[in-house]
Amino acid sequence: MELCIFCKILKKEIPAKIISEDELSLSFEDINPQAPVHILIIPKKHYSSLIDIPEEEKSLLGHLMIKAREIAKEKGLEKTGYRLVLNTGKDAGQAVFHIHLHLLGGREMSWPPG
Repeated sequence: MELCIFCKILKKEIPAKIISEDELSLSFEDINPQAPVHILIIPKKHYSSLIDIPEEEKSLLGHLMIKAREIAKEKGLEKTGYRLVLNTGKDAGQAVFHIHLHLLGGREMSWPPG
């Protein structure tokens, strides 16, 4: 998608502090962090939201979750904990319509969120 900021980051048209990249995903620091560790994990294939991922691509969701776990461990968050957030739709707070996981950690989180 031409106007998607995350697609532009994937194409290296917009700079980002990249944490990890593999054949299916890219992970980078959020430019407006909400925690000491705030990393976005996106698939390289564009899907606007969770609603748009077809059943045959369900393994992609598992890949993103495992990638989040790996990064959390690299950042030393496995002992204290971390939060994964996947917003779907504008009422949930989705601001960029390219599916992405937020990996948040490095501070105590409150509940309920939002």
